[in-house]
Amino acid sequence: MVLTVAMGCGAAQSQTINTPYSKMGYGMLNDNVSSIQRSMGGVGYAMKGGRIVNVMNPASYADVDSLTYLWDVGIDLTNLWSKENDNKGYSFGGGLDYLTGHFKVAKKLGAAFGLLPYSSVGYAYGGDITGGSEARSGSGGLNQLFLGVGYEPIKNLSVGVNFAYLFGSTSNTTLINATSTSYFTRNMSIRDWNAQAGIQYSLPIAKGRDRLTLGASFQPKKSFHGNTWGTSFDSQDTKVDTIGYTSMKGNYEQPATIGVGLSYDFDRRLTVEADYTYQAWSKAKYLPIAGFEPQTMQFDDRWKLAAGVQYSPNKRGSFFGAMSFRAGVFYNHDYLNYNGNNVRDYGASIGVGLPAPNSKTTVNLGLEWRHRETSPVQLITENYLNITLGVNFNELWFWKSRIR
Repeated sequence: MVLTVAMGCGAAQSQTINTPYSKMGYGMLNDNVSSIQRSMGGVGYAMKGGRIVNVMNPASYADVDSLTYLWDVGIDLTNLWSKENDNKGYSFGGGLDYLTGHFKVAKKLGAAFGLLPYSSVGYAYGGDITGGSEARSGSGGLNQLFLGVGYEPIKNLSVGVNFAYLFGSTSNTTLINATSTSYFTRNMSIRDWNAQAGIQYSLPIAKGRDRLTLGASFQPKKSFHGNTWGTSFDSQDTKVDTIGYTSMKGNYEQPATIGVGLSYDFDRRLTVEADYTYQAWSKAKYLPIAGFEPQTMQFDDRWKLAAGVQYSPNKRGSFFGAMSFRAGVFYNHDYLNYNGNNVRDYGASIGVGLPAPNSKTTVNLGLEWRHRETSPVQLITENYLNITLGVNFNELWFWKSRIR
């Protein structure tokens, strides 16, 4: 059967993802990065600063000004070029990526909240089979509605936690047109919770002009709560059958996630950071639905390396001086495995932060190139060009005007 990639859509918060690799497992995973972090290769475990909502490490919430209230909204536009043997495909999509907020609660205590994608499914492709044709498509995704706090118990040390409500559903459908028309759909619906803890420690250097920060984040292993089932239909039999209805508890798991990062701030103008993420997906339970997924399906351990840099000439200076220039690279050994071939992707990104006139609000533009393939055998190769737009609203909500 010849596979040709066409436009697929669906994912968290109306974000669009286009890849047949998302048909397995829970889809393509998201790293909870903002538009600023995405322009820096996706770093964040050691990132501090009162002008960013850094969900990657909740310890960062402690670092916010008492008068500041932040809103961060991200939008993503994606162009995809794919190739399988001599077959080429192209698609375009986009939508809302995330919505987060950040504010001060009390002295040394900050909080954040928002809506983020956990994973995304979206694809459509088809081809000829003996005596007919076959079309496969998938859509949906899992979302996180989160609330987190960060606290600084002693100077330069901060800790934090995120609590999230995980919800959403995915569906993967195979439609066959032959002597009759039939379809088979694998469904998954999750209603669950998630938790994450983080810590950051900063070491002032050069009389406080420079700063070295070490950050770490941990999310525990847990069993998902929800249900999976299959549905089938054949035009020769008008009855829709439900197959393999199963509770996910004890059968489907999320592995522990460990992330560490190291950053260095030079004179509050130049920041460089490197991160490492690890998830032991090979040890997480995942029960395939008989007849819908191969019983030999397996996950690989996921690990990711990322590095990024940001340069701000003078945040309190002219328009040009207050701009921020960003760049980053990453390599991701993903958790998905297709017939013994691991899915992996790597890429590079650049971005700029533009200050709004007479305001602390910034508009963050980013451009990301990403290449995805399988190894050791290359199946479908994909090249993405993503345009990211984030608006970071920085408002003084708690300022009391003086009456004259």
